[in-house]
Amino acid sequence: MGGAGEAPERQDIMQITDVRIRTIPDESKLKAVVSVTFDDEFVVHDIKIIDGQNGLFIAMPSRKVGEGDFRDIAHPLTSEVRSRIKDAIFKEYDRLQSESEPSPAPAYESPETPAY
Repeated sequence: MGGAGEAPERQDIMQITDVRIRTIPDESKLKAVVSVTFDDEFVVHDIKIIDGQNGLFIAMPSRKVGEGDFRDIAHPLTSEVRSRIKDAIFKEYDRLQSESEPSPAPAYESPETPAY
């Protein structure tokens, strides 16, 4: 291990082993709340999927400090890890969205109801 300020030597990379998404049914900017599990040993809850001005983004769990300011409770330290988390979340979110889309109408016409 290195001294203070030195990056530790990487033995292996934590794997994202589970992504659980609870979608929010109303039409608010908050689209879902996510839990991500790493190496089947550590979980981060309350990651949010938010619909912003430039599209969907993730917000790490945070708490309110002061008036209108928020501070992350847990967050990735590198952009590489943030991208891996974001990609895993959006992959699962897209899968859930495609499953919940209504089935297309049948390609055939249904018979008319006979008039009595």
